[in-house]
Amino acid sequence: MKKSQYLIALGEEIRRIRKIRGLSQEQLAFQAEVDRSYIGGVERGERNVSFLTLVRIAKSLGCDIAELTKGNPINN
Repeated sequence: MKKSQYLIALGEEIRRIRKIRGLSQEQLAFQAEVDRSYIGGVERGERNVSFLTLVRIAKSLGCDIAELTKGNPINN
């Protein structure tokens, strides 16, 4: 799997959970203390999010990082 495919898979999972939680990109961005356009880039797999930002996104979504990366075969 290419690096970009991992980022796309991560972004899709963030988007899926965000929608389940009923949050807009703007609301998630505000809670995670990032710009709304940054969240959009993460969800599209265009941004290689830092660990600390990923922690803030997970916390804002009410989940842990493992939930965001499930099915993303980094260890395979």
